[in-house]
Amino acid sequence: MQLYYHPLSTFSRRVRIQLREKGREVDEILVDMAKREHKGAAYRELNPYARVPTLVERGAAGQEDFVLYESSAIMEYLESLFPTPALVPSDARGRALVTMHIKLCDLQLAVHTEALIFPRRFLPRERWDLPAQQRAIDAIAKHLALLEQQLSGKQYLVAETYSLAEVAYTPFVEFLPLLELTPPPHVAAWIERISSRPSALATRPNP
Repeated sequence: MQLYYHPLSTFSRRVRIQLREKGREVDEILVDMAKREHKGAAYRELNPYARVPTLVERGAAGQEDFVLYESSAIMEYLESLFPTPALVPSDARGRALVTMHIKLCDLQLAVHTEALIFPRRFLPRERWDLPAQQRAIDAIAKHLALLEQQLSGKQYLVAETYSLAEVAYTPFVEFLPLLELTPPPHVAAWIERISSRPSALATRPNP
């Protein structure tokens, strides 16, 4: 099994965190995005969207390879392959809640970081689209306020247990200081809790 990734990719990092939580190793293949390897024909044959991560499970002789290239689908597949230690509850409602929180992370937080993380890390301030950044910051702040309600009196989002919901959020919430956002207290404690796990520390990109 091979994972094509880039260390600065938040979506790649999700999968790498999950694998470390599972105690599983795969061949991690760096896609040099600075050299635009993700745009090359060879990589596009695996992932036509030219993004990372991509998971490839090599087929036996005469069989096709199995390829996945969306992080949430990859996480779901890995959870089914490696069910212990469990990162989703065993009951249907618990599993549905984890799926819900992963989707909310993507729709209410991750999508807005596209206007923020790359320019703030790699572009001079004069090239920032400040109105777009402010809209993104306002949307994220609104979502954090809802998370604050959901985490009130709780350690984790679902069933008081670290789950794929936390795995999904970790790469994004660690960028809040870069975005000049101060999370509310319950969210801040939760971020500290999930960001201090060995899996998060081992996959944290260099500043």
